Amino acid sequence: MSVAYSIARAGMTGVYNTFVKTPSVLDPETYFPGANEFRQNWEVLRQEALGLVDSLETVPRFHELMPEQYKLSAHGEKEWRMFVLRAYGLDIKENMNRCPTLRDLVQANDSIKSASLSFLAPGKQVPTHTGPFRGITRFYMGLEVPTDEQGQPGVTLTIDNKSYRLGNGEALLWDDTYPHSVSNDTDRWRIALLLDVYRANMPLPLRAFTDSIIGMARMSIKWRKIFPEEFA
Repeated sequence: MSVAYSIARAGMTGVYNTFVKTPSVLDPETYFPGANEFRQNWEVLRQEALGLVDSLETVPRFHELMPEQYKLSAHGEKEWRMFVLRAYGLDIKENMNRCPTLRDLVQANDSIKSASLSFLAPGKQVPTHTGPFRGITRFYMGLEVPTDEQGQPGVTLTIDNKSYRLGNGEALLWDDTYPHSVSNDTDRWRIALLLDVYRANMPLPLRAFTDSIIGMARMSIKWRKIFPEEFA
């Protein structure tokens, strides 16, 4: 992780901590009312995600999109691949068109700033880390979650020292600036939907600050040419 990234991260954290006093797990009715649309359509979304499995080798590993996340993405030499449909408000047209139901749900909700399908390899562990940006909240929904020998979800999401085992169609809205980790303790791939949702109920100065950060992120994505596809 670069020194500049670390400094920017510390500065953002300080600003948000001044205004935002919320727990690690959030009420979706308050912070993401659109969550129900995704829950109601989880089976269709699951089928769209499973349709990508045969070409999974073409889905980038996380650190191929964000080199600064190499230590997380490549930890343990197990793969973590991300199929990105929207990145900070920029839509990847080709990826959107491969998942039409997910595309329609995402495009119908302006509060969704990023949308990805996360593929976690068998035995993959993502070590404890924190996100830098409290202007968004993270919506996580299991789409293809393998089970353990007892028939329980075999993937553990730990947030602020509390563990959650979310099965297919189960979801959580949370603040990824709290320490969190993921462990796939099965011999099969786990697929989850990840949405970054614009934080609700921020005061006006913090909304302006958040908008500026999202705008800079979009410019960085275009400048670095992270995605070769044309943006919608």
